[in-house]
Amino acid sequence: MVFALFHESQPLSFFYFLGILSMKKTDYQLIIIGGGPAGLTAGLYAARGRLDVLLIEKGATGGQVLVTDWVDNYPGFYDGITGFELMDKMTAHADRFDLEKKFANVTGMDLQGEQKKISLESGEELTAQSVIISTGAKPRKLNIPGEEELSGQGVSYCATCDGPFYRDQEIAVVGGGNTAIQEALHLTKFASKVTVIHRRDTLRATAILQEKAFAEEKIEFIWDAQVSEVVGNDEGVESLNIQHNDGSTSNLPVTGFFILIGIAPNNEVLPLDQLESDEGGFVVTDHEMCTKLPGVFAAGDIRSKNSRQIINAAGEGATAELSAEHYLSNLGDSAE
Repeated sequence: MVFALFHESQPLSFFYFLGILSMKKTDYQLIIIGGGPAGLTAGLYAARGRLDVLLIEKGATGGQVLVTDWVDNYPGFYDGITGFELMDKMTAHADRFDLEKKFANVTGMDLQGEQKKISLESGEELTAQSVIISTGAKPRKLNIPGEEELSGQGVSYCATCDGPFYRDQEIAVVGGGNTAIQEALHLTKFASKVTVIHRRDTLRATAILQEKAFAEEKIEFIWDAQVSEVVGNDEGVESLNIQHNDGSTSNLPVTGFFILIGIAPNNEVLPLDQLESDEGGFVVTDHEMCTKLPGVFAAGDIRSKNSRQIINAAGEGATAELSAEHYLSNLGDSAE
């Protein structure tokens, strides 16, 4: 028992022992920032590899996938699985290897030098020899009535993820850039009709994509207009209220509405003056997930890339952890 340490001749032993118990660990081999598919996979690999690792997540582990109604394309779940269940299983898998997690807001980072510093909202400062950034991204939203309420029930931000749910149905896409037009073309594989709604009278997509879209019989366009409201009920989307630039209004019956106006990186706490980022604010890495800073890696939707899927986020998390292991191993070799 603890009290056995106390003895009159050694009055400090008991209090010294209590001090050790109350000490908070602040230094790690690896800190992972973000607990979505990339972060959890990196954490699983690191904990299983017996690294001294900490995963920091500001909310619940799982990221955006937690609010994804249904995941139908993750290997191994041939009947499909809810986003919540998938991330619950990923979290449990990492927990099986005793991954240490801290739920806290990161307020700052200094990633230069051999010791990386992570500052928390509580005032605590952590250090690590290596860091994996997996803070993710978020879709840009229209912020109109009905959008939030019907998200996952007809309102979607990913055609690759949700397109197969709309076989032989009439759906709409908002946006005029490359992503919106590429995804509209992809959706014609499933939907009977795809209406593209754009606030201007010309698209921003490349000429070759425009040509393909204009030639596709299933795609129709509504120009000079914006969606003002998503109309639906507990069973899903029923229609869109549209405000035209000339002041008129209309209603478009659809069962699916894809908002494809871009994504924004969760980079608010990242030291972008230290990291290399693209014009959109996403972190640039090589194919091994290495940033330009030694010992700093990035994985998942925060990376500068084209495809953002759960499966490639998980793969990148594994790659980033293996790169971190290699980096740490080299540090050990150089210290000998």
